[in-house]
Amino acid sequence: MTDLPDLLTTDVVTLTQAVCDIESVSGDERVLADAVERALRPFEHLEVLRDGDAVIARTHLGRDARVVVAGHLDTVPIRDNLPTRRQPGPDGAEELWGRGTVDMKGGVAVALHLAARLRAPSKDVTWVFYDQEEVEGDRNGLGRVARHHPDWLAADFAVLGEPSQGNIEGGCNGTLRVDVRLPGRTAHSARAWMGHNAVHDAGEVLTRLAAYTPAEVEVDGLRYREGLNAVGISGGVAGNMIPPECVVTVNYRFAPDKTPEQALAHVAEVLDGFPLELTDAAPGARPGLDHPVAQDFVAAVGAVTGGVPHPKYGWTDVARFSELGVPAVNFGPGDPSLAHADDERVPTAQIVSCAAALGAWLAGTDPTERTT
Repeated sequence: MTDLPDLLTTDVVTLTQAVCDIESVSGDERVLADAVERALRPFEHLEVLRDGDAVIARTHLGRDARVVVAGHLDTVPIRDNLPTRRQPGPDGAEELWGRGTVDMKGGVAVALHLAARLRAPSKDVTWVFYDQEEVEGDRNGLGRVARHHPDWLAADFAVLGEPSQGNIEGGCNGTLRVDVRLPGRTAHSARAWMGHNAVHDAGEVLTRLAAYTPAEVEVDGLRYREGLNAVGISGGVAGNMIPPECVVTVNYRFAPDKTPEQALAHVAEVLDGFPLELTDAAPGARPGLDHPVAQDFVAAVGAVTGGVPHPKYGWTDVARFSELGVPAVNFGPGDPSLAHADDERVPTAQIVSCAAALGAWLAGTDPTERTT
């Protein structure tokens, strides 16, 4: 395998392929983190720091603004989709296939490429490459860095390289999960009248959820669509017993105008009369596109992509930056609907376009000049 330092200042697509081919399933990022650190340390314009398997590199040029560009190093498990390969897509345009090409090593490679090339950016930049995003939140490397070294993440604005098809996705929805635990009383199914069937009681919960109309909420000029859905149901002991308990797991994706407490209150209103047990909650993030640095970013990216900002419906780590008081957007190559798919793939032109747009904005140059 070609070592990453040989590729940082050359072709961003080849670099993406090399980063993807270093396996880094969540919890096993050490080899890739070591490669990233080894690649960045020789550059004198960067201070390189490390916390566990998170690598941070930052400039200290005394610029008027500081920007964080962040991406996670880990992927979901491999499914016979490594090593990567390049091949034509349905329209004849080249695509890079393999685990991580979308989520989100394309964005990581763009950041590595620019960290090496931009030795005197117009803004000070903190490049963050972190571990364990694809698992439970308490293991998240960005969250760990925020706890251990919050000063490392201090900035005026942040760009998270999550896949967005090369368009800007502002903020993100919040998410929470509750268990609706329905009690029953067991009995032999031949004498069902002697018990109480908890699974049957779930019918009313499901009826309310099926009839629910999700809201569309405008926040800072972007329209977020919410969702309230049953995502799991369990109950029953044996094929000849009346179920003594049934649990319906409900997920609410809520617009970033609400706190998790307000979101829970809304779910309790919809499911009034049923007991709710909160099992997980994470706040959303407002777009933050009214910040001058963000407006400058939107103008630069729009000049390359021709697109306008969209809302992010799923939850991403932009919410962690929002909690730190740093407005953040999602911007990276790849179709998010292909994230985690066995046929994960990204148009190579999208990787180049993202590098061009982000690089031009950070450098303060004409955004229509391509970075390769």
